[in-house]
Parts: sequence; structure tokens; C-alpha cells
Amino acid sequence: MRCFHVQPGGTLGGTLQVPGDKSVSHRAIMFSAIADGRSRITGFLESADCLATLRAFEAMGVSFVRDAESLLVDGVGRDGLAPPGMPLDLGNSGTSMRLLSGLMAGQAFDSVLTGDASLSRRPMGRVIDPLTAMGAHIAGSEGQRAPLRITGGRSLQAIEYTPPVASAQIKSCVLLAGLYAKGVTTVHEPGVSRDHTERMLGAFGVALSRDGAALSLAGGQSLRAFDVAVPADLSSAAFFLVGASIAQPRDGAEPLTLTGVGVNPTRRGVIDILDRMGADITLTNTREQAGEPVADIVVRPASLRGVDIGGRDVELAIDEFPTIFIAAACAQGTTRLTDAAELRVKESDRIAVMADGLAALGVEVSVQPDGLTITGRPEPHSFTGGKIHSHEDHRIAMAFAMAGLRASAPIEIDDCDYVDTSFPGFVAKAGAAGLVIDAREQGA
Repeated sequence: MRCFHVQPGGTLGGTLQVPGDKSVSHRAIMFSAIADGRSRITGFLESADCLATLRAFEAMGVSFVRDAESLLVDGVGRDGLAPPGMPLDLGNSGTSMRLLSGLMAGQAFDSVLTGDASLSRRPMGRVIDPLTAMGAHIAGSEGQRAPLRITGGRSLQAIEYTPPVASAQIKSCVLLAGLYAKGVTTVHEPGVSRDHTERMLGAFGVALSRDGAALSLAGGQSLRAFDVAVPADLSSAAFFLVGASIAQPRDGAEPLTLTGVGVNPTRRGVIDILDRMGADITLTNTREQAGEPVADIVVRPASLRGVDIGGRDVELAIDEFPTIFIAAACAQGTTRLTDAAELRVKESDRIAVMADGLAALGVEVSVQPDGLTITGRPEPHSFTGGKIHSHEDHRIAMAFAMAGLRASAPIEIDDCDYVDTSFPGFVAKAGAAGLVIDAREQGA
């Protein structure tokens, strides 16, 4: 297992392209696999999570061919998947498991969805319950966790469903099962969630309708091949948005420019929160790729201030809070997060793990059931040095790497192999931009 060593100081500048969007890459693989015809995917994220999705469809008879710039997918059609003959190992990817559970519920064959120890600890009842209501048969382990054993050949019936929380994964799972159900499946969203699924299904020729918070899809529709240009991942860019914002300004230093980043309005909460905190962030060259809004983002150092975060903020930035907490620790005043209990059931309990890490670096923090309160330290050294336990959570590890920009001593972050699930090459990219970081074997 690798650990990160981050030296104090450094800055971020120049032009940087972060890897392709993980959420869009997952869906591009899934939808092109069950489409009629050949699709071309450019910008695909070659991360452990997305490759797990790809391998699952390879095991079900889908052909993928890589050329110099793209991934070619020969779709087998809505009903063309073949029995895999083995459990589908989805590694650490909760997106893969939750979306695939909806897709596999409509197949004629049995399947088993499994994953690593971290994924096996995450709750799956939120997808098991609505799929069961549609007529699927899914058996999970104790506490409705993976592995999930899905019985094929079931006749699915459309439902109207309101998820217990706003969740793109739950919504997408139900809609994908709805493709195989009799009737019109409707999901009533209790709040805003990412809309990558409905945008991309539309691009693949599936007709959906929206009436306020209700999203509907008629069963029996087929997908037609489509070429997907995956934008750079805003969740990966978020670490650099914060890093460039908290870095100490230097005379003559150039700003950091992140190119081709997806700025979908259902997930750009990190930009809006940082803007309220006083960050100097500018979006330029705005455009559209495969139905997704894209921009280049220019970031300069700024004096940040604490803010209150809750409600809709949480829905629009659920994956970016580890790095937002680093920004809050460098801000003038207090930042209060509420309504974020969902953070406790991510790859780790991100409220508890981030609070422990911040405290280990000398930051005053208090924890509540649905959030935390951070008292910022706006001086040049907002953090002491120290050792951080990432709990095998990729976003925890990358967030604390950025803390080195404002630390008084080195920071060591353990269990960092999982960074490759979303951001392969993170150390090289961060180092090229100016962060003083290296990866080494733990204990070396």
C-alpha cells in the first residue's frame, strides 16, 4: 500500500487537464454496451472504478476496442447481454453496483454483483427496495449489502417511486430497470441530484419526460449508438480549485487553468460554495459536449471566509466536501455544514474521518450527526504537519494532500492506493502543477 508525503509550501499554476468524468464514463460504458451499433467514447477515465464497469460488460459479451484516442464499443442491444458465468467484481465502485443492479434486474439470466471490502460495507437497501417493488428478486448479505444475487427472468412492472434521499444512483437504478418494465416508470426526486443519466439516455435515443420533480420513462425502449465525448471530472478538478485558492500568492506567478471541465448545473456546487467563500474562480470558453456543459476554469489565490453550508448546497456538492473542508480550515471565521448525514455512508464516514484528520493537523473542529463546524485559521500556516489516516478513501487522501500548501511541516497520508479508483496519475499531475508531493510504500 502506498502513502503520500507532502512537503509544506509550494503553489499551483499553469495549465492542467484532470482525467475524464467518472460518472459520465460509467454511463457511457453501460449505455453504449446495450445500444444497437458501434459507439465511440473519447476522454474515457481509465480508472479502477470505470475499468471494473468495462470488465463487467466484457464478461457479458460486449466487445471493446481501444485506438489511439478513443474506446470503440460494439453494442449488443437492450436484450443482447450474455450470462457472465462468474460473479461481476465491481471493485470499489458504488456507482457500478447500484446502476448495474437496475440493469441486471431486467435480464433473462441470474447474476451476482460483488466488490471489495469497502464496497461490501456500503448499504444497498436503497436500490434493493424499489427493485423488489418492481418485481425483481435480489438477495443481499446481512444488512442488505453486497454481494447481491439477482434472479433473472423476472417480469418487471413499472412503479412510481420517491427515493428516501436525493440520489443520482438510486434514480438511475430505477430508470434502468424501467427500460425492462411494463408501463411507465416515474421517479419523484426529493431534491436535486446529478442528471447525467437522463442527459445521456436522451443522447442514446431514449425518450424521457420531466414534470417538475417527476422524471418518467416508458419501458421497452431501445438505445441507438452514440459518440460520447467525456468532459474532465469536476470532482477531480475540485482538489485543484481548492489548492489554487488557498496557496500563498507569489509575485509573477501564473494562475491555474483547468481545461475542459464538466460544469453540469446539478453538480457544480463546489464552484458556487467556493465563490461564496471569496474564491477567485473564472469560467471561460464555455461549450457543450454530448449534452454536458463544459468550460475552462481559471483559479487564483484568494482570502477565503467561512460560510454556512446546507440544504441544496449538499445535494450539488456531495462528493466534494472533503476538499471543501480543507478550504474552510484556511478561511477567516467559521464554516458550518448541516444536512449532510449522507457523507457518513460514502467510501468512509467522511464527517468523522475528515474531522479526525483536521484535528490531527491542529484545526479546531466539532462534529454533529449531520455535519461539522470548522474554525478557520487564515494565517500562512493553517495546518501543522502530521499523519493522516485516509481509511482507504480516495477523496480523503487527495483533499489532505492539498493541505500541504498551507502546512508548517510535512504531511503523511496513508492507504492511498484507492486514489486510482478516480484519479490515476494524481501525484504526477499535482507535482507538475507545483505541489511538493511523492508517493512511496508505507513504512519505507
